Amino acid sequence: MDLRVIQDTTVILPTMMNNNKMKLRRKNILCVGVLTRSAEGEVIEETRKTKTVYTDNWFDKIAIDHLSQAVQATSGWRSKKSGYESLLEVTTMASRNFNHIKQKEVVIQALGRAFPKPILSLIKALLPQSKFAREYFAAFTTVFFAWLVGPCEVKESEFKGKREKNVVQIHKCRFLEQTNCAGMCINLCKFPCQDFIKDSLGMPVTMVPNFDDMSCEMIFGKEPPASIDDPALKQPCYKLCKTKEKHTTNCFI
Repeated sequence: MDLRVIQDTTVILPTMMNNNKMKLRRKNILCVGVLTRSAEGEVIEETRKTKTVYTDNWFDKIAIDHLSQAVQATSGWRSKKSGYESLLEVTTMASRNFNHIKQKEVVIQALGRAFPKPILSLIKALLPQSKFAREYFAAFTTVFFAWLVGPCEVKESEFKGKREKNVVQIHKCRFLEQTNCAGMCINLCKFPCQDFIKDSLGMPVTMVPNFDDMSCEMIFGKEPPASIDDPALKQPCYKLCKTKEKHTTNCFI
């Protein structure tokens, strides 16, 4: 239970004087409220329900369609929708019909289709593990992948005793916000992306989603924990999870 200052306001109040004349005086009113844990939970749920509105430009639309087509090709599911809705539909179908292992495989294969292997091999050869490579990948992600994850920025972190700009701070993940499903975030984004980036580019990366505010950190150069030990697996389903409403499968198994 937290004691919070909600409002500190100055108001003008009338005061009667001895000669029956009225004088105006200022008074500070401090409004204090008690914010309980349940209220904080309601704020979090409200944040989850408030959807961000995206206006995709021509590059965004091409990139979204390209990735959606790749996921459709590897999953076997087809979508008649367009834009980000098509990507959401096909990934949702994959989450409902495949176990967590197959979901991961589908995404890794789709990423392999979306990004030509010769280009990835060239990048891997030209950018071995280094401060420059870690910072380059972080900057590249913020510029060219905002269409997938939403607005993001580069942040500093400590890497082997030194400060580097190797972290991508995603303010509110577009995929997690749209799916509203922790299982889809983990099985169709976090785990496959970590493996794909490490295997294809030689760059370890740890993705740390915050399921309360739907933000996420991508830490380039940091090895992710073993799947069974990952704190993300301890996240319970959202109360408003769209996927759970449609089936009874445990998303994490």
